[in-house]
Amino acid sequence: MADPPALFPVEGLQSSLFFETPEEIYARVFRVLKPRTPLPELHVEFCRFANADSFIRLENGRLSVRVSDLLAGAPAPVTEALAYILLGKLYRKTVPRAYAHRYRLYLNRRDVRRQMHLVRQVRGRKFLSGPQGAHCNLEEVFERLNRQFFDGLLGQPNLGWSRRPSRSMLGHFDPSHNAIVISRIFDQPDLPELALEYVVFHEMLHLRYPVDHRGTRRRVHTREFREAEKKFPRLREAKEILKRL
Repeated sequence: MADPPALFPVEGLQSSLFFETPEEIYARVFRVLKPRTPLPELHVEFCRFANADSFIRLENGRLSVRVSDLLAGAPAPVTEALAYILLGKLYRKTVPRAYAHRYRLYLNRRDVRRQMHLVRQVRGRKFLSGPQGAHCNLEEVFERLNRQFFDGLLGQPNLGWSRRPSRSMLGHFDPSHNAIVISRIFDQPDLPELALEYVVFHEMLHLRYPVDHRGTRRRVHTREFREAEKKFPRLREAKEILKRL
C-alpha cells in the first residue's frame, strides 16, 4: 500500500536541515503538519532517561518535547524523523513509513544499541526479589532445567519474582541486568509446576538465543529459539494452562 502523498515530503531534504537546532526542526515539521495553526511556544529538552524514550505534550499553549539524551547526538535527519513521529501521534496524522524506517534504522545500529545497553545498566533500576518465593524457589527450577536441556552449561542470571502477580507479563529476561523475572502468579501451591517450568524455560531460551538485529528488524524469537522451544515436553499442555490463567 502506497504512502499518503505530499503531506509529509520525504524526498529532497532541505540543506538547512543540517544547520537547524532541534527546536527549529520541530517548528518546521509543525508547520508542515499544521500549516494553518499558529506555532505554539516550543521547547525541546534532552533528558537522562534509562531508555531511548521520547514524550510530547501540548498544555496551556506550550508544546513540550522530552527526548532521551541518547538521541542528543543523532544526525539531523533522525531528529527530523522523530519530530514527524511525535507530532504525527500528537495530532493524529498518518506518518509515512519512511520516517519510522529511518528512525528504527538508527536505533538498530550496533553502536547505538550498545550505548542503550550501557545506559540501561547504569541508569535503569531493577527490582529483584531473589529466587526464593513463598512456595517455589526459582534457583531450583533453573538448575533442574539447565541440567535437562542445556547440559548444565547455561550461566545462571539473577533470578527473582515480580512485585505483583501479573497475568499479562508472565516472565521476562532483561539482558541489561542479566535477570530473569517471573510473575508471582506462579508462586502458589495449587498451580501446576509444569506452567512455571515452561515459563522459566522460555526465558532461559532468551538467555541462550539473543535478539537478532538485522536492518530495522528485531527478531526476539528466532528460528533457533522456536526449534529449541519445541523440545520442551508437554509443551501444548503447558500452554493450555497458561491460557486458562
